[in-house]
Amino acid sequence: MMADINVISDKKILKPRGPILQKPEVLAPAGNLEKLKFAVRYGADAVYIGGQSLGLRANADNFSFDEMKEATEFAHAHGSKVFVATNIIAHNEDLHQVDDFMRNLQRSGIDAIIVADPALIERTKQAAPDLELHLSTQASTTNWQTVQFWKEEGVSRVVLAREVSIREIREIKKHVDIEIEAFVHGAMCISYSGRCVLSNHFTARDSNRGGCSQSCRWQYDMFEELPQDEAEIEQIGKKALPMFGEQDPQFTMSSKDMCMLGFLPDMIDAGVDSFKIEGRMKSIHYVATVTNQYRRAVDAYCADPDNYKLNPEWMEEIRKASHRSLTTGFFYGMPTEQDQLYGENEDMPEYEFAGLVLDYDAESGIATLQQRNKFSAGDTVEFFGPTLDRFAQTVGEMWNEKGEPITSAPHAMQIVKVRVDRPVAEHDMMRKEKK
Repeated sequence: MMADINVISDKKILKPRGPILQKPEVLAPAGNLEKLKFAVRYGADAVYIGGQSLGLRANADNFSFDEMKEATEFAHAHGSKVFVATNIIAHNEDLHQVDDFMRNLQRSGIDAIIVADPALIERTKQAAPDLELHLSTQASTTNWQTVQFWKEEGVSRVVLAREVSIREIREIKKHVDIEIEAFVHGAMCISYSGRCVLSNHFTARDSNRGGCSQSCRWQYDMFEELPQDEAEIEQIGKKALPMFGEQDPQFTMSSKDMCMLGFLPDMIDAGVDSFKIEGRMKSIHYVATVTNQYRRAVDAYCADPDNYKLNPEWMEEIRKASHRSLTTGFFYGMPTEQDQLYGENEDMPEYEFAGLVLDYDAESGIATLQQRNKFSAGDTVEFFGPTLDRFAQTVGEMWNEKGEPITSAPHAMQIVKVRVDRPVAEHDMMRKEKK
């Protein structure tokens, strides 16, 4: 049976006495430079991004080399690292660009690359020897001897396959002294660690070279194929009969999203060095919210393991950023039909990023916001931030940049002043529920 994501695991673990000084890394996704800066400000120890080739998210904004340089300078100034996903399964025509690409990554100050193809590993070691090598989850690493093999090949960190359990992670760490990274949150591929060709066959977009069309999340109907004898077809009038009623929902073949927020003590006890959040294609609101909750949970547990309790508000925040039901994946056993999305998804409230705090005047209690989605006087909104505990209020008085009273902020990036109920700070965010 899979673990209930609403409770902390009741497995008894031996907790260390006193605080944990070597905290596991919180690793966040960033599809562009703005998302990277939000991830870092909201608590990421490291951020992973994609370049304009050799990665598996061809439809993300991705980073030019100049943007990578700016990203690393920003991250390093805030004590964070930047990793680049170069995790395609390469074909012959991909190899000609590898050497120059890796040398440019090294020059930009990138801390490590995430790589799956042995050819890219070998060529990187020759062309850019200072780049740290992290083995991608695309390599489907599930046992300690394979981890040992990659360590001997010069890999410093292995991103385990999502199919690995907590028990297996303990076994790996017992045999091999190497950094282990594990996905703890976000979408899960319905295939084995991304080894899917549905997209290739349905849309001619190669899922292992950055083109996945997420065919598993399409909505499908099911039909029974009838005998192909022409006389029978003419008599029946159909080649297939629908196996559903008019009121039946269409189905998908996809998994629920992973969420291990309630089980971080188990992950830390097993020896996971880096907690990876999926979602380079996700919104700023998602990246900031999810990153911050894992940051808070890791800090709270490491500060006082013996008295740690999951704050239910952290889970509430996660649900405000998620659009699918949640599961613990393979960590506590094989998933069942309860961990799949065969029909309609759980009805979860959706929130959107409405405004970014640019400034706050403590004397007047007025915040200056940059509009990100339309909001109006009378709307119920929530403010939250890297260190700000969320609070809700109704939007009251509003003014435009000239100080003129307004009742709505419909224009993208519009500067708006709003009176707030509590103090806020630069880079805090305002969100509202989608209607």
